[in-house]
Amino acid sequence: MQANLILAGICIIAVLVFLYPAWRKRWLLSRSFPAGWLAILNRRLPFYTRLHATEQKQLLDLIRLFLDQKTFHGCAGLQINDEIRVTIAAEACLLLLNRKTEIYPRLQHILVYPYAFRAAQDQLNPDGTVRLASRDMLGESWHYGKVILSWDDVEHGVADFSDGHNVVLHEFSHQLDSENGAPNGAPILPRNSIQIWANVLSKEFQVLSEAAHQQQPTVMDPYGETSPAEFFAVATETFFEKPAALEQSHPALYAELSKYYGVNPQHWQ
Repeated sequence: MQANLILAGICIIAVLVFLYPAWRKRWLLSRSFPAGWLAILNRRLPFYTRLHATEQKQLLDLIRLFLDQKTFHGCAGLQINDEIRVTIAAEACLLLLNRKTEIYPRLQHILVYPYAFRAAQDQLNPDGTVRLASRDMLGESWHYGKVILSWDDVEHGVADFSDGHNVVLHEFSHQLDSENGAPNGAPILPRNSIQIWANVLSKEFQVLSEAAHQQQPTVMDPYGETSPAEFFAVATETFFEKPAALEQSHPALYAELSKYYGVNPQHWQ
């Protein structure tokens, strides 16, 4: 008898654990979007009003779910507030519009510093050896649950959404890239799109690399030639912030990014 009661209790708990996330999601989305959050969104992303009505609703829903699922941590004395949380969530969720995807399923924690922070990284020496070096960072994405951002640089990114530099778009594109393993410039794609994606991005990566080595002007930040992962992140920044220039100079790359992200940012300009 006691064993049956224990088993029944376990079954009830299992059912509740399974059903609770879906119930909470429905409950969150049934509530009105907070007026204070909407004011922040309109102030920080003024092109929000130029999104299609369905995209506006999607973005509001995604922001609510993002803020419910992720934990923000202030570092070096920074106090987390709604301005910080909503601004970062709104930009991160732009990358999820019109896409059937979870909300950064591996991501749990977002650490925010007031300014650029120092981080230790492996650095390749000319002789092929590796040493540990410390350098200032604007942001960092870890594929096992963390994004680290400089709030000062987040603000610079949203203040000018047309210069091709945006630390939130950059680091959260790394999160997308790492959903199927270590970031390598190939996020989760439909099976029939993988080969075309690989062909286009590898070719464009080579074009950027050659231009950077020859010190030629490029629409994308030359930092993208560092690795395929950084190329995808830089291309994402450029796609959202300088879409017309990217389409004109790299039409095949623009087409692949447009298919992947499911949006045309030129409509927002």
